[in-house]
Amino acid sequence: MTTTKRPGKTPSRILAAGLAALALLVLAACSSSVVREGGSRVSTPKYGATVVVKRGDNLYRIATNNGITTLDLATWNDIDPPYTIYPGQRLRLYPADGRRGATKPGSPTAAATKKTASTTPPVSTRPPAAASSPFSWRWPTEGQIVGTYRAGDPTRQGIDIAGKGGQPVRAAAGGVVVYSGSGLVGYGELVIVKHDDEWLSAYGHNRARLVNEGQVVKAGEQIAEMGRSGAARDMLHFEIRYNGKPVDPMAYLPKR
Repeated sequence: MTTTKRPGKTPSRILAAGLAALALLVLAACSSSVVREGGSRVSTPKYGATVVVKRGDNLYRIATNNGITTLDLATWNDIDPPYTIYPGQRLRLYPADGRRGATKPGSPTAAATKKTASTTPPVSTRPPAAASSPFSWRWPTEGQIVGTYRAGDPTRQGIDIAGKGGQPVRAAAGGVVVYSGSGLVGYGELVIVKHDDEWLSAYGHNRARLVNEGQVVKAGEQIAEMGRSGAARDMLHFEIRYNGKPVDPMAYLPKR
């Protein structure tokens, strides 16, 4: 079966928008005076409000439409570089702890935070326990694991499974296809399956995508063919995301 596409899709435009947002965020993150775009704009949080990411959206567009700086939006939703968002992901338009955003060095708030930190017991550095999942996850394909997940590393947000071009890539759990395309940089031909309001799985570097957006798939159903689009070898890049954040797939996949 050949790769499926809908009329009117423009992956190159989606990619260009994503790169623009990424460039803006990286520049802001490298600045010593944080979270202000254009030197004057201040975020206006919308407490209690959220927005669901649609196909073609990027952080810059969502932030601008809601009177929020892109870096604040990323910070409030714990979105790490390379700042990838997915269709179906729900973003909070306000900080969870009531803060407006990052604080400039030397400000009263920063000083108070430093003073408080000196009298606060150190926080445990142990990684948090894996979130409980309602699904019986399956391996998405056969093959040797050649890349592992590492928390906080934007280049290791999932696992890489080596194999042969054309071998089946299957849905790790049942759900709805919310993305089938090549518009997210670094993932090649990509399929994303939404399992519920909290859980997503992503399948990258495929040779061919066999499903359309909006299609319901069952656990174990073939959704793609393994390939090397956006990669140096035939392999599957597989991610599991909980509330938009990557988690270690090995904590959920059955032992083999």
